[in-house]
Amino acid sequence: MTPTEAAPERSAANSSLDDVVAELRAREAFVFVSHVKPDGDTLGAGLALGLALRAMGKRVNYFQQDPVPRNLRFLPDAERVARALPADLPADALWVFCDMSDSSRAGEFLPALERRNMLDIDHHLANSRFGGLNYILEDECSTGTVVLRILRALGARVTPEIATCLLTTIMTDTGAFMHSNTNAQVLRLAAEMIDAGADKELITTEIFSNKRFAAIKIVGASLERAKLEDGGRYCWSLVDDAMLAAAGADGEDTEEIVQHLRAVEGVDVAALFKAYDGEVRVSLRSNGRVNVQSAAGRLGGGGHFRASGLTYRGPLAEAIEAVHAALLAEGL
Repeated sequence: MTPTEAAPERSAANSSLDDVVAELRAREAFVFVSHVKPDGDTLGAGLALGLALRAMGKRVNYFQQDPVPRNLRFLPDAERVARALPADLPADALWVFCDMSDSSRAGEFLPALERRNMLDIDHHLANSRFGGLNYILEDECSTGTVVLRILRALGARVTPEIATCLLTTIMTDTGAFMHSNTNAQVLRLAAEMIDAGADKELITTEIFSNKRFAAIKIVGASLERAKLEDGGRYCWSLVDDAMLAAAGADGEDTEEIVQHLRAVEGVDVAALFKAYDGEVRVSLRSNGRVNVQSAAGRLGGGGHFRASGLTYRGPLAEAIEAVHAALLAEGL
């Protein structure tokens, strides 16, 4: 039975900040959960709140199905993230899901959980409110800034380590402050984290600057195969097992390719099809004219208006056609 199947019928209600804080104070043991193929927001948000609760004397574990990506291993407490959990984990531990619209995003190794032991913290549109408590703020730039609100309400000190985790969430989800979700308040929060001791230079180096040669090669190979369609409004490309092998690359090396596709002049939507490891994953980016969250939702995915993704259950050729049809239905 999956965690979703084990849970009772879901509620659309959003929990109050007071209720979330009261639950965090009442519980003694926590497991922070990151989504599969973790990014800086899911991991940084969980680590930030986990560090704060550890400082309060709480017992904290971190569950993640996939290994910590190379470019996020610098985060404080990242070495404690694992798929395995201790045998003596209390039955009433609170499982805190960060940056995922549904518990299935945590992967197939997530154990079945009772809904009352699940806290859902997120900023995605169309979050399914799967937890016993759900704190979803869709106007926030990252799940990390949602966590910051919780930390303030807890009265927790934002240490340099916590600030580094939170600034990582902001910088990754704003594309180093280049995305449209960057506003004056976001920049003020980033400055606040730097004042609190966040290591911006380390974040910039590890996430945005320190690229493997194999990553540069796979970017080049994918751009060489890129196609422009629909009068230049749609740019897409792919990466498959053979391309990765030829470049000596892996899935972590493909994360920025879709941004290069989106940067092409005149492009409204970009898509990268990642056909490796036995599945087809699709990353979508929009300039704001087309809602790629809705397009991804037509195929079982989700995300944000301008940045979304999905996993297609079928061959690559079908995925390419299905995604194009979904984008056309959304006004491409």
